[in-house]
Amino acid sequence: MEIVDFVRSAVEKGSSVVFESGTGTGKTVCALTGVLETTLDSNRKVVYLTRTKSQQKQVISECRQISEKRNIVSIAVQGRNDSTCPFMKDDPELATGTPEEMSRLCSELKKKKGLEGCPYYSEMDPEKIQNATDFLKRDHPDSEELTAYAVKQGLCPYELMKLLLPYADVIVAPYPFIMMPRVRGHFLQWLNVCIEDLVIIVDEAHNVPDYLRDIMTAKYTETALSLMEKESAKLGDPDLNNGIRAPDVAKAFRQCMNDAISEYLRGEDGLIPPYYLEEGLMSYLNVSSVSLDKIYRALVDIGETVAEKKRMNRKLPRSYMGSFGRFLQMWAASDDEMFVKLITEPPNASFESYCMDPAPAAEPFRQCYASVHMSGTLQPIEHYTQMLDIIARRQSFPSPFDPSNLMTLYVEDSTTKYDEMLRDPDNMRRLKDHVVNIISAEQRNSAVFFPSYSMMESFISDGIPERLSKTVYYEKQDQGQPELMEEIEKFKISGNGVLFAVSGGRVSEGIDFPDRDLEIAVLIGIPYPKPCARMNALVRYCDIMHGDGWSIAVKTPTIRKMRQTIGRLIRSETDRGAAVILDKRAAAVNELNAKPSADPGKDVKGFFSQT
Repeated sequence: MEIVDFVRSAVEKGSSVVFESGTGTGKTVCALTGVLETTLDSNRKVVYLTRTKSQQKQVISECRQISEKRNIVSIAVQGRNDSTCPFMKDDPELATGTPEEMSRLCSELKKKKGLEGCPYYSEMDPEKIQNATDFLKRDHPDSEELTAYAVKQGLCPYELMKLLLPYADVIVAPYPFIMMPRVRGHFLQWLNVCIEDLVIIVDEAHNVPDYLRDIMTAKYTETALSLMEKESAKLGDPDLNNGIRAPDVAKAFRQCMNDAISEYLRGEDGLIPPYYLEEGLMSYLNVSSVSLDKIYRALVDIGETVAEKKRMNRKLPRSYMGSFGRFLQMWAASDDEMFVKLITEPPNASFESYCMDPAPAAEPFRQCYASVHMSGTLQPIEHYTQMLDIIARRQSFPSPFDPSNLMTLYVEDSTTKYDEMLRDPDNMRRLKDHVVNIISAEQRNSAVFFPSYSMMESFISDGIPERLSKTVYYEKQDQGQPELMEEIEKFKISGNGVLFAVSGGRVSEGIDFPDRDLEIAVLIGIPYPKPCARMNALVRYCDIMHGDGWSIAVKTPTIRKMRQTIGRLIRSETDRGAAVILDKRAAAVNELNAKPSADPGKDVKGFFSQT
């Protein structure tokens, strides 16, 4: 009730709030309740933003419960992809399209009738839409259930979702629907509201700063450049400006890339001067800045022609020349001090314009009527509001669960600090022995969280899964969501399985493990980011803008990752769990409240023997 009152009292005045409350303490239902008490009797709508489909399901589940007391309608939406477009799903080429490519092709198919059009769109008659509206109001389907219903009725799931949106009081959507400008514009049109009439709830808000930085960052790789050259060759290498053709630009671009690698690359990346690429291209092509701009526009224009022709032929409107031109335009436009220009390492080297400031992209949170930002790991909360440049009431709500239900330990003989691992050849062996001893101590579901996929692979190749004598399940780097969830479900019902996952990955943040689904967590090391030019630039920028840049850019996000991971263990007042951090540096991280252990396997066994 404290959270509900905190949210309601702010939102009814059009104010925003940022709060932290521990995992499993009911943030979703509390935020929804507090917000809905102020919006249901108004013309405002609630947009609840999540990172994953599993989080969407949880929000829809809460809305179903609320609807038993209050008359609300909720809908979960997904972007345009192969799962929401049955017409493109079974076509190997079309299914790989980006949301923008699918959208452009879809608009062409909707214009045509019969065999040349889309059979699912042609079935969108008023009677079926009314039946779907009744289904929405009655059953509160999640996105997968709505898609299944639409396909069964022969309807387009994506178009049906757009038509049903105005009926909903709560719309559960992925981050891009609000945070990406082009998507947001369409979304508001479908809702038939202004952003000033939205109350936005942001789940897992600790991820927002990095997400906003990413969507404002532009990157172009060697692989993309090769695809651009192939497309240009198929078109006969058209003239871009005064005899300069795409292969000429590609050659100059590649030479700039090689020069930058030779001169600036240090490790995985390197900082380059702001106008390095433009000056290099002008030099190698022997053109002025005005001519360079004309070349960029010609690439974009040719790309549009290529994409349009493909669209008319029922193919994905994709053009690598167009993408190259747009990247070059974005690169030239990102000359503000909040961007740094980078070269990244081969084999797939790239130029990257990295955005260090998430505040400009956080504008929707300043425009909407009110916003609620929440997470189990937001401390220090002032860092969050500073980075996003939002004015909000802030509060941290302590966990109501018995602290003795969670035991957190650390070892003093091991670390993942790079230079110490180099000096001590036995360090890795001790890490692996600790994992085996801890996991073998109890017949319970356990998880091992690695700082990277590469370290996970080293444990696998060294035979650690075989030494555990238990079934091992894996979070893989390129795993699709359905495949991951199937693996998770197998792990949960095993009762004595081991899950290998990555700190900061989907398992460590977005998935619930209630009761005995997960009772032991081993965290290998403290997942500080690798020192690199990008990270050093971010630290300097945060230092200038906010002070204490290392704490804001490195320490706080790392501790949040660890707290999120440990939080998987306690989801209710009856859950008990043991976490072991295999890194002596945990002694200096007061936020984790970890105790030293000379024999963590023995201590874990002793913890669970207590009634």
